[in-house]
Amino acid sequence: MDIIEWDDKFKIGVEVVDKAHAKLFRITKKLLELSTEAGANQISFREGIKYLESYSMSHFSEEEAYMRSIRYGGYAQHKRIHDNFRDSMLVSLKKDLELSHYSPAAIQRFVATINSWLKTHIMQEDQAIVGKAAVKKGYDFSSQIPIITKTINRAAQELFQAEVKLSNPDYKGQNIGNALYCRQDYETEGGVRLTLLLGVEDSLFIRGVNRFPEMQTVQKDAITPDAALQVFEQLYQRISKLFRIETEPEFTRENLLDKNQFRKEFMKGYPCSLLYNAKIGYLTFCYRSRRVKK
Repeated sequence: MDIIEWDDKFKIGVEVVDKAHAKLFRITKKLLELSTEAGANQISFREGIKYLESYSMSHFSEEEAYMRSIRYGGYAQHKRIHDNFRDSMLVSLKKDLELSHYSPAAIQRFVATINSWLKTHIMQEDQAIVGKAAVKKGYDFSSQIPIITKTINRAAQELFQAEVKLSNPDYKGQNIGNALYCRQDYETEGGVRLTLLLGVEDSLFIRGVNRFPEMQTVQKDAITPDAALQVFEQLYQRISKLFRIETEPEFTRENLLDKNQFRKEFMKGYPCSLLYNAKIGYLTFCYRSRRVKK
């Protein structure tokens, strides 16, 4: 897998912060190298993760102290992102490693997610501290995450017989392996158009397909577009209850996306982007809303 390495473009011009960022990139690179070393084991990787966690928390404290010292206006939002990394994303990724017994695939997901988060966080939130990037202004979805998670989990249990856990509250479109994707628009009260973008890893999706009697024992290579639509339609029906939907739209094959189409759609911007993890696969939930002129 490709890994992002430290580059001068990541500098924000604050020496103590830049040095810490460079070291964090080196730590993630070393973790990936450990996963490929013949003599490496779970113990050495666990120790590497402990060091990453400890160093990250120390860096966050230093960075937050700097933000307070210059009375940075985006401090509260920035600190909340640090807290989410520590309390949610990192915790979930470590659980994934334990459940998989530190499988190569889980290790790569761990490193790729941390590495991608670090790059995006520096280029957006950290560079905004010194005015090199605009502070991201938008609706704060953090208060809605618990109810969204409750709904997603209920839908996953009903369709996939699997419990999901929030893995990343700030999903950046990272690859979740072989997956199926779907996009749907809804018209809500007040002339607001809501777009829901979902992705389900194959291993999890098969559970949903096989709950339909006519499609039992279907393998991932045999999932037809019509079968995929049936499962997605059931999933959307459950999730759309979160919102005041005026009409139930029709699902057609045009709603289905391949991986490249998903990435292109995701890059349009989804302020709420969540990644969930079941023991057998990942599920992504992204949504955005915009007012439609009538």
